[in-house]
Amino acid sequence: MRTVSPTVDHPILNLLQKCKTLNTLKQVHVQMITTGLILHTYPVSRILLLSSTLATLSYTLTIFNQVPSPSIFLYNTLISSLTQKDHLKVALSLYDQILTHPNLKPNNYTYPSLFKAFGAHQWFKHGQALHAHVLKFLHTPYDNFVQASLLNFYARCGRVGIARYFFDQIREPDLATWNSILSAYARNSSVIFVANSSHLDGNTSSSLEVLNLFSHMQKSLVEPSEVTLVALITACAELGALNQGIWAHVYIIRNELSFNHYIGTALITLYANSGSLKFTWQVFHQLPHKDKFCFNAMIRGLAIHGHGHEALDLFEIMKQEGFLPDDVTILAVMCACSHIGLVDEGRKYFESMSSIYGLEPKLEHYCCLVDLLGRAGLVKEAEERVLTIPMKPNAVLWRSLLGAARVHGNLEIGEVALRKLIELEPETSGNYVLLSNMYACMDRWNDAKRVRQLMKDHGIDKMPGSSLVEVDGSLHEFLIGDKSHPYVKDIHLKLEEMNTKLQECGHQPRTREVLFDIEEEEKEDALSYHSEKLAIAFALIASNDSCAPIRIIKNLRVCVDCHSSIKLLALIYRREIIVRDRTRFHHFDHGTCSCLDYW
Repeated sequence: MRTVSPTVDHPILNLLQKCKTLNTLKQVHVQMITTGLILHTYPVSRILLLSSTLATLSYTLTIFNQVPSPSIFLYNTLISSLTQKDHLKVALSLYDQILTHPNLKPNNYTYPSLFKAFGAHQWFKHGQALHAHVLKFLHTPYDNFVQASLLNFYARCGRVGIARYFFDQIREPDLATWNSILSAYARNSSVIFVANSSHLDGNTSSSLEVLNLFSHMQKSLVEPSEVTLVALITACAELGALNQGIWAHVYIIRNELSFNHYIGTALITLYANSGSLKFTWQVFHQLPHKDKFCFNAMIRGLAIHGHGHEALDLFEIMKQEGFLPDDVTILAVMCACSHIGLVDEGRKYFESMSSIYGLEPKLEHYCCLVDLLGRAGLVKEAEERVLTIPMKPNAVLWRSLLGAARVHGNLEIGEVALRKLIELEPETSGNYVLLSNMYACMDRWNDAKRVRQLMKDHGIDKMPGSSLVEVDGSLHEFLIGDKSHPYVKDIHLKLEEMNTKLQECGHQPRTREVLFDIEEEEKEDALSYHSEKLAIAFALIASNDSCAPIRIIKNLRVCVDCHSSIKLLALIYRREIIVRDRTRFHHFDHGTCSCLDYW
């Protein structure tokens, strides 16, 4: 076949570009055959591309199969076109033809479309095999084109570390490459809506890396797109980094970027996760086109803030506007019921999944149902649900039951749950801590110490409490008893002041669950150095705005003593304090909490 031809500007090719139907395509195809244009590589590549859009797959393959000796360029053209149309099996068969052809070898343009297709389907093992082929057949496998496709493949399959390796090999990443790595970290960090008390669990380190990478991207002078900003806002949502998230929101407005439902959903999640329901509602109402995901994000935001009735009202509006709920929607409305004790309503929504919407309940829904029942004191019914679900209960389900048993003092069920948890997660400290705290609350100190000794015997350390606080646009992290902060002396002086003021208000430290073999006074001291109290002390001395809310993200459930202390601190210092723990949001203001002590 002739590969060199002065046919790029041939009049017939101009006609080909104007084809809009299969009939006109066939007419031009006939002219290409009668004029001999079909014997040249470039014209064949053009008709193959158009045929894959207007004609059937068999018609396209017929054109290709009539080429006497197709070049690697033609193979690559058709493989790329077929993967875009999701004809992956046919594309792979063409790739096999290349491998068995005596005169052809795959090149840098053969692999990217295949990696893109494997990433979209998350076919990790297939992609690994293809990666081995890259190493085998290409002399220079790591040009930017192939590197970017490998990065994107591993990112889509959740292998962020490998994706980062390929990103670091690219000298001057373009916008698409930046978006791939930022989106990979953002997906890895996303706050996931887990039904075990609707836990807000995310990967903080991945979120911080998104912010770090975005800073480098700005220095590279690559302009962000909507995709970039969705990744950035998602990371800010996980971290509760409100100021950085607001910067992204302002950037979108100033640069007149598309305010689509992807950005809208990300912003709703950001403001909800940062405790700013006013802005959450504002974004929701301003969205020109809402979809199911926007409604889900808004319902979820209301649920985790304890605005259960508003969440259920919005669910009704969502249905009235013609959006069918999915499993995430039902999880959100069940969470809303759980946080305000609407047991009957929560049961009703759970049953509606299969009876009305044809959805199969997942483990997350059973976890949320157990949490709903457990919070309301129906611990025995919660246990029955765990024992009768149609799939094997996981650790999240048993932990929900253990938490309910601890809150309501059902030791028998708590011990059963712990035994199951030790089988499933022998190295997770929180399981042992829940039961030991239950023993402590019942004055069974020997049993509490026995559980702690069991932890020591297995070499398990208690997960340290940590709290993130944003002050004037910067994030600061504190661990329990933290002495590493540059302002440690000022923080501890403020803590002493806070404790004095709490005592003057009649606060009695809740030392029952501090299980060290130390005197009562030392237990009170240990409570004073919980991470959220350190974060509050720092915010009080470092914030330029003495009226701005103090926003804290804690990795564990807030303890009873800190909860009662922060209610008073909000009153004493006349500051709204918003704490996002693993369970929900707590808005402390004027001596009360939005959870009404139901958390």
